[in-house]
Parts: sequence; structure tokens; C-alpha cells
Amino acid sequence: VQLQASGGGLVQAGGSLRLSCAASGRTSSYIVMGWFRQAPGKEREFVAAINWRSGGTSYADSVKGRFTISRDNAKNTVYLQMISLKPEDTAVYYCASVPKAGSGVVTTTREFRSWGQGTQVTVSS
Repeated sequence: VQLQASGGGLVQAGGSLRLSCAASGRTSSYIVMGWFRQAPGKEREFVAAINWRSGGTSYADSVKGRFTISRDNAKNTVYLQMISLKPEDTAVYYCASVPKAGSGVVTTTREFRSWGQGTQVTVSS
């Protein structure tokens, strides 16, 4: 699976952005798609994930109520809608995928197998 992330940019605090991650290659509906982020000097951290078949989702506490992950089956694309952005949301955002049977969601960085190239999100104060 190849993943292509896009949609990052510069936004003021309180603003919104929508990230997209298009999947291509040997895609399957038995996967979990996730978003992670990495700020300078920090480890990559989980943001949100969605089970492609069940639609089940999971979010990091720091983004609950502000970020929404969704998918478009026809476009093989997962989205991350971000609102009420804060300066601490500034990071490179990566999408990732991992095969997953069942309806559960994976949230651990090391379990994800395929990674996109990252897109920069900068939130100014």
C-alpha cells in the first residue's frame, strides 16, 4: 500500500485544516488507517485511527472534540478534519495503515506497517 498525505499548511490558532491521505496499490478494506504527528524534538505520537470496514475510531485525548477522522470508500482516502487548532498542534502529520481483521482499531505506532511521507501543519499564535 502506498500512502500520499496532503493538506497541511500554515493556519492561525483557532483555525481549521483538513488533511487527506490517499491509498493506492494493493488496498484492502481489512485495514486500520491512522494519523500520527511528530513535532521537532519529540517522538511520533498517535492522533487518530479508523477501522476501514467498521468505521470504528479512536482519538488521542489531546485532540478529542477537535479532530475528526473519516474515510471515503470510493476514493480510497482517509481524512483528518482539524478545528480549533492550537500552536501545540504544530507538527509533521503522517498517515499510516496496518492490516486488521475484525472491527477493532490500532493505535500503537510500531504496529503500523505502511507510512506516507508526511505533511507539515503549522499553527501560529
